[in-house]
Amino acid sequence: MQKSISLADVQQAHQAMYNVIHHTPLDKSVTFSGMAGYDVYLKLENLQKTGSFKLRGAYNKIHSLTPEEKAKGVIAASAGNHAQGVAYAARMMKTKATIVMPEIAPLAKVMATRGYGAEVVLSGTVYDDAFHKAQELEVKTKQTFIHAFNDEAVIAGQGTIGLEILQELEDVSAIVVPIGGGGLIAGIALAVKELAPHVKIYGVQAQGAPAMYMSKHAHVLKSTPDATTIADGIAVKIPGDITFPIVEQYVDDIVVVDDEAIASTILMMLERAKLMVEGAGAIALAAILNHKIPAHGKVVSVVSGGNVDVNFISRIIERGLVKAGRRIKISTQITDRPGLLQQLLTVIANSRANVIGVFHDRVEQNVPIGQAIIEISLETRDALHTEQILTNLRQHGYSAKII
Repeated sequence: MQKSISLADVQQAHQAMYNVIHHTPLDKSVTFSGMAGYDVYLKLENLQKTGSFKLRGAYNKIHSLTPEEKAKGVIAASAGNHAQGVAYAARMMKTKATIVMPEIAPLAKVMATRGYGAEVVLSGTVYDDAFHKAQELEVKTKQTFIHAFNDEAVIAGQGTIGLEILQELEDVSAIVVPIGGGGLIAGIALAVKELAPHVKIYGVQAQGAPAMYMSKHAHVLKSTPDATTIADGIAVKIPGDITFPIVEQYVDDIVVVDDEAIASTILMMLERAKLMVEGAGAIALAAILNHKIPAHGKVVSVVSGGNVDVNFISRIIERGLVKAGRRIKISTQITDRPGLLQQLLTVIANSRANVIGVFHDRVEQNVPIGQAIIEISLETRDALHTEQILTNLRQHGYSAKII
């Protein structure tokens, strides 16, 4: 099969950006290794400049342009990591950058992109609208369009991650990579398989955005009508026609995981590894921890990015605590007399639970006169602790239940 990109392209990209990018850590996790049953290493691209791997491909693409092309500038469409990568790379090479973003793009990402020196144009409500607007501007301004994944120079730039992994961990047995449009895994797979064909390459997609998974198993390019997942960085409806043949040739298998697994892994990485990552950055490890990857030996999980909205993290934490039985809401009924609420709270305090909210209702239609319904939000250690709290309350005469 004739390739549009070669190992030499990746090696040249690595040399070009050697003193530009961070050579991100490859960190062995004792905790996740124990959970997986083999050695798990995290390639921490969330610690890359701009917070994701996207800088690599963007820099390599802009570096490959002619002086005339650089003088006209570059243009891209993105709602997040690619926007920041292109803006940062363009600033380093003193090239004008225009980034078209959807109007609903998070303000923090818009401000970050502008902070790197790019001109931001807001257009449409979804990525596709921004993409079409960018194409219109490309024709009008003669700027070079930088695709997020379906570009040889971008793929070569992302492949430098594979070279770094092989340099640092010569006896690696498998590398697990998140997939959206396929630029990251195409570059890594090509570089690694050309140098160490025995190393397994596994891709991971979200269950709600499985276009590359479908394409790989059908051996033909497939698309999906929707791409719905909390891992917005890999929510792609159709893979690249440049990335797909590379994935078809070099990637051993692709698996999918659901959003629940992704959310749980985000929380686990925050709590156990002190790493804040986005959905796409957690999905490879989610596949490992949910035993979707038939691996052994030393396995690398590529943590692709860490640009996540703090409000989203807050929701993930709340949901994770509830799911783990560490945050509950109980309801009980008491006589509406002074001091009896305090007695109830004393029983809870003696059970070593932390009260985070109390709702007292004496006027609801179904509440008998002289009684009150009490709803209490609690922070607990785990599900067993919750059962102990309920037992203590019932022993003291309260008909407590979880709501």
